[in-house]
Amino acid sequence: MKSTTVLLTALAPVSWGTTYAVTSEFLPPDRPLFTGLMRALPAGLLLLALTRTLPRGAWWWKAGVLGALNIGVFFPLLFLAAYRLPGGLAAAVSSAGPLFVLGLSALLLRERATLRSLLTAIAAALGVTLVVLKAAGALDLLGMTAAVASTASMSAGTVLTKRWGRPEGAGPLALAGWQLTAGGLLIAPIALLAEGAPPALDTHAVAGYLYLALANTALAYWLWFRGITRLSVTQVSLLGSLSPLTAAIVGWAALGQSLTALQLVGMGVALGATVIGQLRPAARATTSVPRERELHRV
Repeated sequence: MKSTTVLLTALAPVSWGTTYAVTSEFLPPDRPLFTGLMRALPAGLLLLALTRTLPRGAWWWKAGVLGALNIGVFFPLLFLAAYRLPGGLAAAVSSAGPLFVLGLSALLLRERATLRSLLTAIAAALGVTLVVLKAAGALDLLGMTAAVASTASMSAGTVLTKRWGRPEGAGPLALAGWQLTAGGLLIAPIALLAEGAPPALDTHAVAGYLYLALANTALAYWLWFRGITRLSVTQVSLLGSLSPLTAAIVGWAALGQSLTALQLVGMGVALGATVIGQLRPAARATTSVPRERELHRV
């Protein structure tokens, strides 16, 4: 059952890894915020319509906070970093997400990082860096700040999603709908001010936005939040490494981009660290629970 949950959760970052190819091949150029809006808001409204469940009580502001961290703040900062930083550096910075999660988990969830979890997080970040990082010119301070802030935002959203769980009567589908709607509403005025009126859309663009809204966002974020409720946050965050790896594979297979031997080594390192990161929490759970029960009995 847990392996099935891991595989289903992994589909989310795999889907996100196709975003660059779809954006470059199907969508209007230079409209990153509008693209973020079209990913988040239609998907959120669709999930709200399907679940017919609205937040109650404190979950109105909790959904707003999570929607901002996971969507509304994360998307604009991620796009800003991607546009201002040299090739692959934004993805390399984002690969440090598991390290952010380990630190935040210690503060908010009181989960102490093990040596293995720390090593797997470092190895995954190193592997992704070997895959995506290319030689480039001077660094941009604003771009670097945005990259670090976007990684911290998504990491904080992941940990808080685990800490707060979900209210009675609301499943992961409703939780995803709340966050996507809140995040999309936050992006909307920013997109309008920064990019102006929406662009004219042809058939290819409509198809691209439909894919991003339905498969890449509605389905993917439902699987992601479902995984957070069933797995440890370290497991989930390590699966995020699959996104840049998928982007590199899609670029090679569909866009004619090359893969060097060093990139292939990086893929192996990142995948190996991700797999090891999935195995560790399950082993700990089966050994620690009986001991706790024995202590309570004593």
